[in-house]
Parts: sequence; C-alpha cells; structure tokens
Amino acid sequence: MRKLPPVILALLLQLAAFLLVTFSVRLFALVLSPFIFAMTCGVLATAFSHLAKQARWWLPIQLLFVPALVITLNTNIPPVVFLLAFLLMLLLYWSTFRTQVPLYLSSNKVWQALETQLPVDQPFDFIDLGSGIGGVLTHLSRTHPQGTFHGVETAPLPFAWSWLRIKLGGYRNCHVYWRSLWDCDLARYDVAFAYLSPVPMAALWEKVQNEMKPDSLFISNTFSVADHQPHRILKTDDLHHSELYVWRK
Repeated sequence: MRKLPPVILALLLQLAAFLLVTFSVRLFALVLSPFIFAMTCGVLATAFSHLAKQARWWLPIQLLFVPALVITLNTNIPPVVFLLAFLLMLLLYWSTFRTQVPLYLSSNKVWQALETQLPVDQPFDFIDLGSGIGGVLTHLSRTHPQGTFHGVETAPLPFAWSWLRIKLGGYRNCHVYWRSLWDCDLARYDVAFAYLSPVPMAALWEKVQNEMKPDSLFISNTFSVADHQPHRILKTDDLHHSELYVWRK
C-alpha cells in the first residue's frame, strides 16, 4: 500500500476508519452524535495513517477531515460554493496528487541569491523547472538581460498568470510553457533551477546527470539530493531561512 499515491492511501484509510466505526456502532448498538461519530473516524484514520508511516503532516488532515465535513454540511453553504472551490484548487494544483509537488513560491531573497550564480559577461540559457507564477523568470530577466529564461509549469492558473505577466510586462527574453518538467530536454540549458519537494529529487537528479552539458549548474531551493553533496550551499535570511543547493556538472 505504501506504493500508492499518498492521497489515495489517505482516502483508503479514511474509508477503512469509517467502515470500522459504522460496523462497531451497529454491532454494539451505540448511539453517537454526528460530531462524536466523525471525531471517532478521525482518530482512527489518524492511527491508521501513523501505522502506515504517512508523512506527519497527513495526521492532522486525517484527524479533522470527517469532523470538518460534518460541520460544513451543517452550515447550509450552497453546493455551488464547493464546486467553485474545487475548480479553483484544481486550476492551482492540477497534478499535485500525482507528482507530490505543491505550488511553492520562491522569496525575493532567493531570487537575489540566484543572481550571484548566473554568468555576467556572456549569454546563457536558464530554465525554471516548475516556474509557478513567473517571479524567478521575470526578476532574473531584469538583472541579467543577456540571458534567455525559460519556465515550465503544469498547473493551469499559475501558467496563465505567468504567461500574462511575461507578455504584458514586455519580458522579451522570457518564455513559459505549459509542460511537465519531465518532458523537457535539459541539454540546451546552462542553468536549471527547481523548487519542488523531496519526492522527485532523486529522479530529477538522474535526469540532470543524463541530459545537462558539462560545466552547467543545477540549483535546488530547499530540497537537496540524498547522497550527493552540493558544491556549495547558499543561505538566505528570508522567512523560511531557505537554502540553495548548487551542483556543477
């Protein structure tokens, strides 16, 4: 079961908890209020998630999922609100359930640290693997006009935002594509930047090693690659004390 996507595993554990509580209530003829029933399901689902060794941040989600559902159903919110919220989340996060890479936004301090790693006296090609709303691209294109900046993003809303930001802002040396990073050939790029999650880093490292040319740079914000020591680590004093891990091929 650990090979299942975490969200699917979490739903299966919730279902198992719900069925077990329902069976116990009927077997022992218990009388529970909806909220107590929901909390019992949440506690049991949390215990199952712990036993299944899900990430710790799943535990409060499992605990509160059914109670939040019961509370919400009692508020008489029009169904269209939930539909709109679902569509918004879908446009924002798209394939996060599969890739396990949420939408992270780099800080200004990270952008400034990136500036120091780029060539200053020659043209170069830069790619942001998961470019979000385009902050990295537009900032670096202003500080390094001799570079050409590319971004790939799969979530529709961030992609549309970044595309409009680049077009309306007149960033002629910026380009963004609605595309998965796994479909990109990294051979043409001098610098690749990523701010993803721990999950895809091993596979991304293999892709970098197979495709990027000698003397190119791979820079990861926050997430390192197990068993591969970076050539340098840049520390920032932003809110999250972000660190940039820099490898030179």
